[in-house]
Amino acid sequence: MQININDVVLSVHEGDITSWQGEMIVNASNSGLYGGGGVDGAIHRAGGPEIAEECAVIRQKQGGILPGEAALTSAGRLAFRGVIHTVGPIWKGGTAGEAAVLARCYKSSLDLACAHGVKSLAFPNISTGIYNFPKELACKTALEAVALYVRAKNPAELPLRQIDFVCFEHENAGLYGAMLGNYS
Repeated sequence: MQININDVVLSVHEGDITSWQGEMIVNASNSGLYGGGGVDGAIHRAGGPEIAEECAVIRQKQGGILPGEAALTSAGRLAFRGVIHTVGPIWKGGTAGEAAVLARCYKSSLDLACAHGVKSLAFPNISTGIYNFPKELACKTALEAVALYVRAKNPAELPLRQIDFVCFEHENAGLYGAMLGNYS
């Protein structure tokens, strides 16, 4: 499933983000930028020690990143220009502004990708693993945030031409596929 907004193709894929074909990927990281489980662990393992070393430099300079923020490292051994690390919110029942923080993850990541002239970017499912963000709400928040970002930009000034949501779990891929058409 794919849609087109302002000459940017948004699409959904099921699979491993480390095998995706494109310029840059987003990592669902933790605040300390330590390789954890899920997609974060997979990216750190596939990218090798260079990513962890660069994350350590970010920690030394600024103490990590807060939920909703993003930071860029190289991709290590992965075939990407870089990895954007963003920290999603831990679900606390929906009363702590979790959806707004999750939307900021997407905006911060898109800002960083655009600042580096990225034409194709892939997002994982941020916060839906160990952080327990409800999958349907996370999907809706992600699609709304990305669609709003792309619509707000002048197409001539937006380097991005492809934004993919790469879902490791079949359930998430189904949710994204079902909801994506609502944003065209």
